[in-house]
Amino acid sequence: MSGLSHDPSLTPDEKILLWREMVRIRCFEMEAIKYYQGGRMGGWLNVQIGQEAIPVVIRSVMGPLDQVISSYRCLGHAIASGMTMCSCMAELFGKRDGASKGKGGMHSFQSPKTRFWGGYGFVGTQTPLACGLAFGLKHRGERGVVFCCLGDGAVNQGAFHEALNLAALFHLPVIFIIENNRYAMGTSVARSSAMTDCLARRAEGYGMDWDTVEANAIPEFRSKLLIAHRRARDQCRPCLLEVFTYRFEGHNIADANKFKYRAKAEVIDHQSNHDPIQLWGATLVQEGIAREEELEAIRAQAMAEAKEASQFAKDSPFPSADAILQDVYWEVDHQTTAGKTGRHFFND
Repeated sequence: MSGLSHDPSLTPDEKILLWREMVRIRCFEMEAIKYYQGGRMGGWLNVQIGQEAIPVVIRSVMGPLDQVISSYRCLGHAIASGMTMCSCMAELFGKRDGASKGKGGMHSFQSPKTRFWGGYGFVGTQTPLACGLAFGLKHRGERGVVFCCLGDGAVNQGAFHEALNLAALFHLPVIFIIENNRYAMGTSVARSSAMTDCLARRAEGYGMDWDTVEANAIPEFRSKLLIAHRRARDQCRPCLLEVFTYRFEGHNIADANKFKYRAKAEVIDHQSNHDPIQLWGATLVQEGIAREEELEAIRAQAMAEAKEASQFAKDSPFPSADAILQDVYWEVDHQTTAGKTGRHFFND
């Protein structure tokens, strides 16, 4: 959904598109949860339910040279980037037609075609990779920006601080976005960070611009993101933006303690009063942009797309046993001299 107006004020059609994409993410993840709980998927399933505004707003400001890289909570970013529900669902099922041929599951959603460089299971490891992507853009003289998303728990990782230092030192066009959903796995921000009032202030230690915003305040969120984007693209000034949000589910769908480290009433309050889809939909109705029945038709269409994706995943075959030896080394797959001799790193 890249290519929306770079004016903070959106047209009615663009506002509806934001809602449509949030609903598509929600429907996809709800469908995935059903099959995960039914035993049809293995590994992890980390969903963004409650956080859908973030990947959608980020994608709405991206230009043709911009890139995005994420943490393991990446399904929303994958769908918003333009990856098909079918390829994403098949990957979760471990099927051959999946985004990574069924070999990686939750942590292997990469799509160079849509400029989405994946979600990374090891906390904070995407931050130095974002610096590498940004350095590549700058080195090639391309006026692009890298959006790097991470969770509130990742700000305590050493790699994160090293990445901030590199970005500031080399003036890299990268925007680090903290998706602060208040809990790193089961640990609250208050218990994990010495600086709890504002995580983004850590950027001051690196002479970097920073700001905060509420994810569900979509016009303000998008406006601040556009400011950071222009600054990074035109002046190569990196930024750290903290986005306050909330995840409705646990750390992952197998999280049996999701009501132990946070009160059930807290979760219910956010589901009832702070749902980004409900809030933005209500805004569209109040502004006279869409009627309730039109929004329901969009929701039904998205749900049908998600169900089609799950059927596609069920019908897709599993990878063959010998596929485990493929897509390990490019040289082997393409039978180069190095691939034929096994000399991948060293010469005689």
